[in-house]
Amino acid sequence: MRHIIIVLFVLSFTACAIGPDYKRPTVTIPNGWRIESSDAKAVANTMWWEQFNDPVLSELIQVALKENYDLKIATARVEEYVGRYWVGRSGLFPQIYAGGGGGQQRSSERLATPIPSSINNPSTLYQGAFSGSWEIDVWGRLRRLTEAARADLLSTEEGRRAVILTLVTSVANAYVNLRDLDKQLVIAIETAKSREESYKLFTLRFEGGVISELELSQVKSEYEQALARIPVLQKQITQQENGISVLLGRNPGPIPRGKTIDELTLPSIPEGLPSDLLERRPDIRQAEQELIAANARIGAAKALFFPTISLTGNYGWASTDLSRLFSGPAQAWNWAGTFTAPIFTGGSLLGNYKATQAIQQQLLFNYQKTIQTAFKEVDDSLADQKGTREQLEAQSRQVEALKTYAHVARLRFDNGYTGYIEVLDAERSLFNAQLEYAQSQGVLFQSLVNLYKAMGGGWVTEADKMTDVQ
Repeated sequence: MRHIIIVLFVLSFTACAIGPDYKRPTVTIPNGWRIESSDAKAVANTMWWEQFNDPVLSELIQVALKENYDLKIATARVEEYVGRYWVGRSGLFPQIYAGGGGGQQRSSERLATPIPSSINNPSTLYQGAFSGSWEIDVWGRLRRLTEAARADLLSTEEGRRAVILTLVTSVANAYVNLRDLDKQLVIAIETAKSREESYKLFTLRFEGGVISELELSQVKSEYEQALARIPVLQKQITQQENGISVLLGRNPGPIPRGKTIDELTLPSIPEGLPSDLLERRPDIRQAEQELIAANARIGAAKALFFPTISLTGNYGWASTDLSRLFSGPAQAWNWAGTFTAPIFTGGSLLGNYKATQAIQQQLLFNYQKTIQTAFKEVDDSLADQKGTREQLEAQSRQVEALKTYAHVARLRFDNGYTGYIEVLDAERSLFNAQLEYAQSQGVLFQSLVNLYKAMGGGWVTEADKMTDVQ
C-alpha cells in the first residue's frame, strides 16, 4: 500500500496539466502619442501631488488613503480572495480529519430472539479514528483551479491599486475644483460690490434728474446679475466640500484650504511610452489577471472529460473498554481507491467546456479594449493640457484687454462722450471673461491630474505605502 501511495503522490505532482498555457496576447501598440511634449519628465513614479506645493492638499490625500470606505472595501475584498486562494489550493493535498466518541446502548430483552447472556446489556463502545481522502490530480484539474484562484487574487489586488489611483486623483481634482469655485466666488463678490457702488451713485443721479430711469434700470440689472451669481457659487462650494468629505470617509462638513488656485504650482508632465501602460496601469494588469484565470479554467473544464482517481481511508480504534482502546487488538482500518470516469452526462461537460472558452474570449476582448481605452485616455489628457494652456494664455490676454476697455469706457462716460450702455457692456464682458479664465485654470490643473491617472505609474505604490494596510 505504501508503495502505491508514493507512486500516486509522485504522479499527481509530475503529470501534465491539461489545457492551454497562458501567453500574453499580441496587441497593437502605437509608436508614440499624437500629442508629444518636450516638457515631459520622468516623474511618473513620484508622489506628484506634492508638486502642487500645498500641504493642505497633501494632508487631504493622506487622510483619504487611510479613511476612504471604497479603499477599505477593496482591501477587505483582497483578504477575501486570499482565503479563496487557500481554499482552492487545499485540494492539491490530502484532507485528513480526526474523530472519536463513546457511549452506551441497551437492547430490549423482550425480542423474538433473546439476547445471549454472554453479551453485555447495556453495552459500551468507545471509538477513535483518523479519516482521509485525496484526489490524485493526474490531469491537472486542481492545479488549473489553483492557477485561476491565484490570478483572481492578483486581479483583486490590482483592483485595489486601481481604487488607490482613482482616489488620489479624485481628491486632487476635487480640491482644485474647490479652489477654482472659491476664486469665482471672490470675483463675483468683488464685482457685486463694485456694481452696488455704481447703483447707489446712479440712484442719486436719477433722483437729481441727471439720468433717466432706463439708465438706472440697466445699472440695477447688472448689479442683480452679479448678486445672483453668488448663491449659485456658494451652493456649488458646499456640494464640492461634501463630495470631498465623502472621499475622506467623513460626514459632510467644511474642508480646510491651503493655497489659492493662483498660488498652486502646476505639476510636471509625466513621460512614458505607450508600451509602459501595460505594466503601469492597474486596470490593464487587472484585466490581464482576469484573462489568466479564465484561461486556466478552460484546462480545469477539459480535465473533467477524463477519469478521476481518489484515495480514501480510515485508521482508528474501537473497544468496549476505555482503558484498552489503544491496544493492538482494538485497531481498525480500511482504505480504498476509487476510479470515476464520465460515460454520459447529457452534454453538461461539453457545455461547461464551451462556456469557459466563451468567457475566456470575452475577457480577451475586454483586455484589448482596456488597453485601447488607456491609449485614448492618455492622448485625450495630453491634448487637453496642451489645448487648455493655449486657451488660458489667450483668455489672460482677453482679460487684460477687457480691463482696459472697461477703464476707457468709464472715462468716456464720465467725460460725456458716450452713454452708460458702453460701460455696462465692457464690465459685463470683463466679468464673464474673469469667470471663464478661473474655470480654465481649474481645467488645466485637472487635465494634468488626469494625465497622471491615465499613465499610471509607480506613484500608486508610493500612495499604497501611506495606507494603514501594508
